[in-house]
Amino acid sequence: MSNNNYDAIVIGSGISGGWAAKELTEKGLKTILLERGENIEHVKDYKNATKAPWEFTHRGGRTQEMIKDYPVLKRDYALSEKNLEYWVNEKESPYVEVKRFDWYRGYHVGGRSLMWGRQSYRWSNMDFEANAKDGIAVDWPVRYDEIAPWYSHVEKFAGISGSKENIPYLPDSEFLPPMDLNCVEKDVAARIKKEYGDQRHLIIGRVAHVTGPLAGRSNCQYRNKCSLGCPFGGYFSTQSSTLPAAQATGNLTLRPYSIVTKILYDKDSQKATGVEILDAETNKTYVYNAKVIFLCASTLNSAWVLMNSATDVWEGGLGSSSGELGHNLMDHHFRVGASGIAEGYDDKYYYGRRPNGFYIPRFRNINEKRDYIRGFGYQGGANREGWQRDIAELGIGVELKEALGQPGNWTIGMTAFGETLPYHENKVTLDKTVKDKWGLNVLAIDAEIKDNENKMRVDMMADAKEMLEKAGIKNVNTYDSGYALGQGIHEMGTARMGKDPKTSVLNKHNQVWDAKNVYVTDGSFMTSANCVNPSLSYMAFTARAVDHAVNELKKQNI
Repeated sequence: MSNNNYDAIVIGSGISGGWAAKELTEKGLKTILLERGENIEHVKDYKNATKAPWEFTHRGGRTQEMIKDYPVLKRDYALSEKNLEYWVNEKESPYVEVKRFDWYRGYHVGGRSLMWGRQSYRWSNMDFEANAKDGIAVDWPVRYDEIAPWYSHVEKFAGISGSKENIPYLPDSEFLPPMDLNCVEKDVAARIKKEYGDQRHLIIGRVAHVTGPLAGRSNCQYRNKCSLGCPFGGYFSTQSSTLPAAQATGNLTLRPYSIVTKILYDKDSQKATGVEILDAETNKTYVYNAKVIFLCASTLNSAWVLMNSATDVWEGGLGSSSGELGHNLMDHHFRVGASGIAEGYDDKYYYGRRPNGFYIPRFRNINEKRDYIRGFGYQGGANREGWQRDIAELGIGVELKEALGQPGNWTIGMTAFGETLPYHENKVTLDKTVKDKWGLNVLAIDAEIKDNENKMRVDMMADAKEMLEKAGIKNVNTYDSGYALGQGIHEMGTARMGKDPKTSVLNKHNQVWDAKNVYVTDGSFMTSANCVNPSLSYMAFTARAVDHAVNELKKQNI
């Protein structure tokens, strides 16, 4: 469309933004998709996706220069030469840590849909009712029955591999064929079932990988190089899935290098009229107008955009009238669990590099009461030690070489992912002194886990040890590697949905109470965190919100 006028604007091209663009364009709306970073084209720009380990200058590791330039990314596994260009330049885009917060960001077309863990789980009614039951924060304005059709809608397109288990508190999805548990995992699963009955389950992870017929994409090749981009389209990403679908309609305009600095708001109509962007390459300012806006910039960046919008009407920004904008920041706390040796399988091995593990769904605070509320699940796997293992007895020579030519012991381990409660005091604000490369004020993050999470971590470690030992695993060791919010890379909250404009930023349809033609559908809308990976819910709520927006446009309600 001419003169920068569109039917719809989508801010951010990650998992939520990609889905918004697909759904809007397929419903006939001329849509512009604004991404603050560079364009990464499917297949063509996955420059390291087919490299062997020895083709990397530093064998895929990190250099002292990288450690210096990426003080946040270096704190965990993410910093390596393999996909460094997918992560934010921290010198250009700093933030302020009032308390430690590990913010791992991807500013490019596709966002973190190129690097995500791909674990995909539905919420149950137990999860949507949890806040009301526990008297925590505010009640979710929706229940499972309202979201279930939208889970089905997105699953059929995204491609979710998994097994039907009929677990009431972990609803089944529309599954492609499941990946296989290996021999050790199958035996441990059977022993856990024998010990705990239907109270605990070890199942294959539910993962957004193609394992059966799905139009336009190839099956997962079991290369386990997902974070480098998949030229086969084996896993769900914006590039492999939603962006091609949106482009096929002829209704999409993609504009990279577009930093949305504010949503433009008309106080007379009480609606947004468009957005203002800063071109990241030229520093020039442009305005784009639209009837409806989908804000999908990621949890913290969406809060940032809202805080910078309509400040002439609300000092705290668009959506701040409740006093909740920027508050209730959540993540999943983890880095605690157990591992050990599985004996008796020396003649067994497995094929390929399965990009998935097993999952043990939440079992705490379902049929009993602990000294904390909510719960946790486990992700893990069993495998044989490879050539990188340390053989202390053979430090050098032929014996070492021969030993490393054989697979080592079978090991099995699991890491717990626990729910973090939505504490009002866990918040982000605009810092008035620190600016980024483009002269824009950055976020200050002030958040931490509290007593409830710390009590939970005791069980997260102890239960892992107990289950492995009861399953016959030897030399079980526990660990708690420490945790800071953000490390789970599951930021949620800051613009929660609710039933009352006095206590929430969004209504049940993801609309900003203060501007009904602005929808926010990334992790910022989450009212609580649950303990399962959240991205599948972002997809479902986004598709549902688009359907609502298009119907409201037809009725001329927005």
